[in-house]
Amino acid sequence: MNDIKERIAAELLAVRDRSLAYTEAEDDLLVRQHSPLMSPLVWDLAHVGNYEELWVLRAAAGIEPIRPEIDDIYDAFKHPRKDRPTLPLLGPAEARRYIEGVRGRVLDVLDAIDLEGADPLHRDGFVFGLVIQHEHQHDETMLATLQLSGQPGLVREGDLPQGRTGGPEEMYVPAGPFMMGTATLAWAYDNERPAHQVDLPAYWIDRLPVGNRAYAAFIEEGGYDDPRWWSAEGWQWRQRSGVSAPLFWVRDGDGWWRRRFGRTEPVPMDEPVQHVSWYEADAYARWAGKRLPTEAEWEKACGWDPRARRARRYPWGEEAPDPARANLGHRAARPAPLGAYPAGASAYGAEQMVGDVWEWTGSWFQPYPGFRAFPYKEYSEVFFGQEYRVLRGGSWAADPAAVRTTFRNWDYPIRRQIFTGFRCARSELV
Repeated sequence: MNDIKERIAAELLAVRDRSLAYTEAEDDLLVRQHSPLMSPLVWDLAHVGNYEELWVLRAAAGIEPIRPEIDDIYDAFKHPRKDRPTLPLLGPAEARRYIEGVRGRVLDVLDAIDLEGADPLHRDGFVFGLVIQHEHQHDETMLATLQLSGQPGLVREGDLPQGRTGGPEEMYVPAGPFMMGTATLAWAYDNERPAHQVDLPAYWIDRLPVGNRAYAAFIEEGGYDDPRWWSAEGWQWRQRSGVSAPLFWVRDGDGWWRRRFGRTEPVPMDEPVQHVSWYEADAYARWAGKRLPTEAEWEKACGWDPRARRARRYPWGEEAPDPARANLGHRAARPAPLGAYPAGASAYGAEQMVGDVWEWTGSWFQPYPGFRAFPYKEYSEVFFGQEYRVLRGGSWAADPAAVRTTFRNWDYPIRRQIFTGFRCARSELV
């Protein structure tokens, strides 16, 4: 049990170091709203502390509120992002003091709590996993905000392995059942549960995410101007928005450049395409004679081991992600080159299915059979329906603590500021 608590303490320290690193900037940058799509960075900073207080200190430990008067300000469901700059937010220094005070009490709770008790918030440290993953998700949101700010020098860079060329374009996934979701991963969210059998016909799925070179060919061949490749809703969005390339791409003569964390650079053609909406991904797939994989197809190709007839936690197995298998945890502020992680391949041979870019799927965000909301409806249940599309896999900005083959992300099909890409699939030819 001490080992589990030591792991939780280490994860709490790591995620807080990350949050503080992304908000180590001039106060003006932290309090400014860089896009109506995003909160001011200082809102995210105080929000993660308030969420931690609500769930660890109040819900799990029964401790009296520290700052109940700020609960409304940092309730993500009461105030849309575009309105948050008008709220009486804690300033940067006060936000840091608040989250530090919360964290000290959280560590005291961790030291005393029984992680083997009957309370489902306590068991296996679920409530700590909840706040750790939540903060990592906001850290990724902070990175998206820093990208939108256009300010250079705020986000660290790093080295990535080289890519490799050659190999098959698609991997074959035979027909048959597999177990989707999980009943065993202690920190999995309610929308990943329960595990249930899904029987799929055979299909092909791209070995790698779609790259910039392939996507540039779609642009050059008039993909954005031909309604044949777009759904009716997608074509309406394309005409209304006027987009003609991924977000942050600009044409310079015959070539493409991109703006990335305050610098302008040539688009690296060997990287997965990034910052595309679901509508753009869907149009590309139609142009390529394919389609986006369903969520079930994506998960089977990523995590199912057909020989052992069981699901893997990661595409390669149970071992934690490392730099040889996946580009996660902000090792560098960009996707890795295509083919950089052969050691991270799934049982079916698909590569780079976790890390690099979130991958759009063709599925709406819906509950699994037997779904039960826990610990609150607003995490998943209120988003179910035909409004949000499912994303899978995790980007370069996602932390391994919040990534697994069963993890489900979701967003509006128009979203492009998040670190999104995709791969294609197609049904088996009869």
